[in-house]
Amino acid sequence: MRDLSRASGMSLAGLYYYFESKERLLFLIQKHTFTTIVQRLKVRLEGVSDPEQQIRIFILNHLEYFLANPAAMKVLSHEAEALNNGFASEVAAIKREYYRICVGLLDELQRGRSLQFSTRIAVLSLFGMMNWIYTWHNPRVDADAEEIAREMGDIFLRGVITPTKVRK
Repeated sequence: MRDLSRASGMSLAGLYYYFESKERLLFLIQKHTFTTIVQRLKVRLEGVSDPEQQIRIFILNHLEYFLANPAAMKVLSHEAEALNNGFASEVAAIKREYYRICVGLLDELQRGRSLQFSTRIAVLSLFGMMNWIYTWHNPRVDADAEEIAREMGDIFLRGVITPTKVRK
């Protein structure tokens, strides 16, 4: 809270007037972030029926948000376990919805192309690929969100589409 006070120019007392605790502020950041991402994704997926294109939209939506909001990504990555009580369960519900959307998209791809792969591993691998972008992306030398999303989508989908034997 002290760092935020210094960065915003607001007194520590002023921050606590608006946010009764660091946990409340963290909750609001996480809730806003995940709600925004899910809402934008749903709008972008409307009318798109091709499963591969839907996955590419998912990737682009995720990367666009986090490249435009790197501070939020850093907070989400480093403070994910800091919430307790109702705050944690409310954010977890939004995160589960987001995860389930991605699972559904990959299930559709799997059915549509008669593919065999672990949806859970594929989804978690995709999130692993996307979520650490804030640690390495440099806008002065790296591509924009659209280009990175295309490349990540190619890398991810080529791995998913290549037939392999699934271990149970």
